[in-house]
Amino acid sequence: MTIRAGLVGLGKIARDQHLPAIEKIDGIELVAVASRNAQGEGVNNYPDLGAMLAGEPDLDAVILCQPPQVRYHAARQALLAGKHVFLEKPPGATVSEVEALTALAKRQGVTLYASWHSRYAAAVAQAKAWIAERKVERIDIQWREDVRHWHPGQPWIWEAGGFGVFDPGINALSILTEIVGEPITVLSASLEVPSNKQAPIGATLAMATASGAAIDTVFDWRQTGPQTWDIAVDTDKGSLLLSEGGNTLRLDGEVQMKAPDEEYPTMYRRFVGLVADTAIDADTAPLRLVADAFLCGRHCPTAAFED
Repeated sequence: MTIRAGLVGLGKIARDQHLPAIEKIDGIELVAVASRNAQGEGVNNYPDLGAMLAGEPDLDAVILCQPPQVRYHAARQALLAGKHVFLEKPPGATVSEVEALTALAKRQGVTLYASWHSRYAAAVAQAKAWIAERKVERIDIQWREDVRHWHPGQPWIWEAGGFGVFDPGINALSILTEIVGEPITVLSASLEVPSNKQAPIGATLAMATASGAAIDTVFDWRQTGPQTWDIAVDTDKGSLLLSEGGNTLRLDGEVQMKAPDEEYPTMYRRFVGLVADTAIDADTAPLRLVADAFLCGRHCPTAAFED
């Protein structure tokens, strides 16, 4: 069976990642797009999700790539129509939204997939296996990038529910919660919010594993030039560095793996398998850490930022 899919929100992430990934793998084909300001090539186009559902009765799945603030209502609409749902990250604006969608998907007997793409970076699985045989003593996360490069003309990212710097930062948290085999808690946080924005441009988090290992985290959206996506782990039996978003692995300073980015094709293979089994994969662990950071964080006003 080939999944007939419709995509909602034909923006930058859809064009850069989703469309090439769908084209690359077997088991799924894009037959429709619903978007306010863009049209897909070679597919049926609609102004919104409701029109797409009405016009495509044989649609099997809906891929949601809109901003997180509106994703819940779209996902609920698709699930109630009996469609499998693929959620771009973050899967919702709040933890309770994702929990409600998970419960609805179970009742409807359809797949719900929260697609934490950074967990599918090439070296993450090997890092997880290496850490599992050691005692973690300390973790340092540096996730710094240029918002002007990655989110041009996207004002929603700065609005309430848009996550700000946690939009990329949650990628680091998704890797963290995948490779560390124990619960993680947020101890404190400091959020830098520009005076003309509603969401943070920078954040520092102090976290800890259940066994007491410290996790120091810095997220920053003001880095120009080379981007930094690093997770360093010190253990009782050596050190590990995941860099380039999880695609390069160093053990005790020596490169063990360096591979190209195949995160989205791998995710779509996962989605095809989930649909075949009518299974649900909607982990909220990364989103919970973001929510905790906002709840316990100290909000520090900073200078206005013009994007």
